[in-house]
Amino acid sequence: MRAMVCYASFSGNTKEVAELISGNLSEEGATVDMYRITNRNLSIPDPSMFDALFLGSFTWAKGATPKIVKDFVYQLGYKPENVFVFGTGDTQFGGDDLFCKAADKLAKFYASPLPPLKIEQSPRGTQEGKVIQWTEGVVNYCQQYLIK
Repeated sequence: MRAMVCYASFSGNTKEVAELISGNLSEEGATVDMYRITNRNLSIPDPSMFDALFLGSFTWAKGATPKIVKDFVYQLGYKPENVFVFGTGDTQFGGDDLFCKAADKLAKFYASPLPPLKIEQSPRGTQEGKVIQWTEGVVNYCQQYLIK
């Protein structure tokens, strides 16, 4: 399996999740490329070169998807298949209704075959297990339905 893990991170939380996902994918035998989404990227990866695209974002003011993530989505120019979404958020800003809303929006936009991974702030502690379990679920899905 060849995977691309793309993420946007300001505080470092989403980057930590991306790194955990990448490490877990590597342990499962996947070849993984990582790509940090910034407003200074001149070129973006070609999703057609990968079996799966992992897209990570934090949630911005009142449940919004950050502009740099929207710009990345537009730069791709099409909706690749097999996009798996993860996100970080903070329930103290908007409660459960807005928690990781960017991840929900991106998963819906890409018709992701699995629900998005949602992490409260940092993936440390018990949430690390949540990342591992979700990543294993994605790998199992890919092995069953995508990679023949």
